Amino acid sequence: MENIAVVKWVIQHPRISAWVVLAVGMVGLLVYEARNVGLLPSQWLALIVATVLVAGACIWIISWEDKDDPDAEVEDSVADEAAADSKTAS
Repeated sequence: MENIAVVKWVIQHPRISAWVVLAVGMVGLLVYEARNVGLLPSQWLALIVATVLVAGACIWIISWEDKDDPDAEVEDSVADEAAADSKTAS
């Protein structure tokens, strides 16, 4: 399955692929819900561009969770050292 070019690209670029998938879904919902509103082509373009940018912002914000918190790493290493010390002391 990993030999397929699209799958390789998705694995190598998870954030961009998530942005594309989310943007397509959001634009699809936008078009479906606003189909009978009577928007001008320039208004459609502006809404679609804004929707794609919002999707990118969402993925960017979600990606903040991917990065480890440096303070949490320090606390974890201190806790690990304390646990190791208590095991060696007993």
